[in-house]
Amino acid sequence: MTTARPATGIQYELSSGTATARVGSVAAVLRDFCVDGVHYVETSAELDPTPAGCGIVLVPWPNRIENAVWDHHGTAMKLDISDPANHGAIHGLLRNTSYEPVDVGDSAVTLGTTIYPQHGYPFTLDTFVTYRLAADGLHVTHRLVNVGAEPAPFGVGAHPYLRVGDVPIADLTIHLDAAEYFLLNERKVPTGTATVDGTPFDLREPARLGGLDLDTAYRGLTVRGDRYEATLTAPDGSGLVLWAEEAFAFFQVFTPRNFPGRELAVAVEPMTCPANAFNSGEGLRWLDPGETFEASWGLRPFPAPLT
Repeated sequence: MTTARPATGIQYELSSGTATARVGSVAAVLRDFCVDGVHYVETSAELDPTPAGCGIVLVPWPNRIENAVWDHHGTAMKLDISDPANHGAIHGLLRNTSYEPVDVGDSAVTLGTTIYPQHGYPFTLDTFVTYRLAADGLHVTHRLVNVGAEPAPFGVGAHPYLRVGDVPIADLTIHLDAAEYFLLNERKVPTGTATVDGTPFDLREPARLGGLDLDTAYRGLTVRGDRYEATLTAPDGSGLVLWAEEAFAFFQVFTPRNFPGRELAVAVEPMTCPANAFNSGEGLRWLDPGETFEASWGLRPFPAPLT
């Protein structure tokens, strides 16, 4: 009898004290993070593909590239259209790629794969992601190395859908200290930015998620120490902080109402660049041959309101 392999690939189970996490090899997907029996990310059925990009790594760009075309020194680079509804290329090139194990331990795992030259992206990057359970929660570190012969453009993002145990998402409040949000065209591509002042997109004061309808990218985030933070808080004062190092200068907040099994879900996505950065240049990074990029984000549960 053959046992069916999960659509999310090889599964890696991590544990440390009362914390556990599960990672799948396809898209280096974060499938679960739990502390003291409380789950902090959305999960999916064992054999099913991850829904709506839940938990996947977004490399070498997050979000969309308009028309799946960008200009490279006067040459039109044509990517495969992976978002037909908006006629664009979405969430990078590794959504359906299985990463290989690099280092596997009880409380941490590092997975890696290579982006080879392909339609619209003639560069070669080694890319790695490490998930590590720490005393304060889950740490996620992304590392890219240019192993090609010319400078390579890139962005990095992650797509976790968050929760605080079994509390309905609508009853959570979200706090994100960001001054500006991106205006979008009909294809969900930025056309400019605007201040959040006086708009439904202002999350500088905690806002109940049940009253929000967001698929919105933010910039102008306020640094706390050396990090940016977004906080979800439950009515009983428990909650979760998504923190990110300063390289992740853009956050996307997405509140779909068609996530499987949920009347409302919420994704908070740390990104090094916004949508269409290959065309706008905003936040776009370049790696020279032999150069390495590394940056981290993470999830920190808390038992009482932060001070």
